[in-house]
Amino acid sequence: MAIQVFKPSMTEEEVNAVAEVLRSGWIGLGPKTAEFEKKFAAYVGTKHAVAVNSCTAALDLALKLLDVNHGHEVIVPTMTFVSTAHCVAYRLATPVFVDVDPHTLCMDMEDVRRKITGRTRAIIPVHYAGRPVDLDALKEIAGDIPIIEDCAHATGARYKGQHVGSTTDIGCFSFQAVKNLAMGDGGALTLNDDLWQQRCKRLRWLGIDKGTWDRTAADKSYWWQYAVEEVGLKCHLNDIAAAIGLVQLRRLQDLNGKRKEIARRYTEAFSKFDFLETPVEDDATFQSAWHIYCLKAPQRDDLCTHMAERGIATGVHYTPIHLYSCYGNKPQLPQAESLFTRIVSLPMFPDISDSEIEQVIDGVSGFYSANGSGTIFPMPKVADEPATIEFKKAA
Repeated sequence: MAIQVFKPSMTEEEVNAVAEVLRSGWIGLGPKTAEFEKKFAAYVGTKHAVAVNSCTAALDLALKLLDVNHGHEVIVPTMTFVSTAHCVAYRLATPVFVDVDPHTLCMDMEDVRRKITGRTRAIIPVHYAGRPVDLDALKEIAGDIPIIEDCAHATGARYKGQHVGSTTDIGCFSFQAVKNLAMGDGGALTLNDDLWQQRCKRLRWLGIDKGTWDRTAADKSYWWQYAVEEVGLKCHLNDIAAAIGLVQLRRLQDLNGKRKEIARRYTEAFSKFDFLETPVEDDATFQSAWHIYCLKAPQRDDLCTHMAERGIATGVHYTPIHLYSCYGNKPQLPQAESLFTRIVSLPMFPDISDSEIEQVIDGVSGFYSANGSGTIFPMPKVADEPATIEFKKAA
């Protein structure tokens, strides 16, 4: 069987947790979801967590909480999954793409500074591959502009000792099938504002002021009565996924520790090739969740073919979003455009075996040993100053 790029780590404990929920007769939005929200908020270090069915839904709700709408601009990095920009478009606002730091692939702070206008309603930094953005630098640039952290890769990551998603306006997390905390699908918003939390819980349940589980509690009103104060969508989590999430949350520190060790072994092995750029390592300020191990490599496409022929899957994360046709005119973002041709994601999951790690290392090393023949592979140069052009709003 091929070595996958990502693979969830599931045990009998997760299986038993799901069985318990199925036997309970309550499998929708209910007590397990509420328990997960309480424990996840405590883990991240916020007053509240609101559980939803995806990080995409979390980002959409975050923008609704900020009343982002037509005529507004939201700054997003181009090197991320399309959800980050799509959620802005859903709100009829304009995603303004910024270039990336060539080493971390997180958003380039000076490009953020250049692209703030009077229409900027929010900034969405992405903690690419699990490494935190320099949040202090971003806060200084943003001023009063709200920050929504896209923490899809970064559950468990820390910036200056604090969990990502805890020190800005809103954090948005993913619990998709292969994320660090995997539920199959799921997401959450972390926040400290009581009114936002209450509104968010309504919006995830069609604008209804009480969920079905809430209406089972004895009170002075009839159990079928509820109010609908605004229009929302149905995007809440369910108790089956939450039960898995509660187990995964207990295991998260150990799972992320295994990821970090895999990254250490890869970096140690590839450091002998001076033309390969390995991910920036952790330090006292930046502690990655190591969701992705992104290697910057020459002859990337040939390397991927070489690995596939040996039963080793690889990935590319990501095609810069501004290059997709649905976003109209393309700004020139030279760092991202150059890096895109070289980035490759290697297998990274907690249950990868020692022998599989060695196969990955041997695959990469073997490719360059066979093809390099002592040649120094030149890395493409990129411009110091990313160019800017007028962004045309998608139709």
